[in-house]
Amino acid sequence: MTAADFRRIALSLGGVEEYSHAGLPAFRVGGRKFASLASQAEGYGNLMLTLEQQETFVQEAPEIFLAIPGGWGKMGHTHIRLAAASEDVLTDAVRTAWKLRMDKKAKTSRKKHVAKRSGVTNKKRGK
Repeated sequence: MTAADFRRIALSLGGVEEYSHAGLPAFRVGGRKFASLASQAEGYGNLMLTLEQQETFVQEAPEIFLAIPGGWGKMGHTHIRLAAASEDVLTDAVRTAWKLRMDKKAKTSRKKHVAKRSGVTNKKRGK
């Protein structure tokens, strides 16, 4: 797979927009990033996963997935080696990161809706 394939797959998902993050292509949904591309020379896509998801992907296909070194990797940020991935694997991985972001967005929206209905705001809590 290539960076063009990564971009095509990411943009095929609902509500996704591409933008530039640190001069590199990144993808967000609901205003929050879920994936990006590393420099062309590196040949990696980057996914924002949970630690459990990261562990599963890395254990099942260590030739394709690896934790991003340092603190980012310890938060679930994961490289996918594009040249080693099949279309199905890449699609599943990007969709997993997208779904995680969509689920977090839905959870946050529900909390805001409940707080608004109950009259609880940050001002009333002294924040």
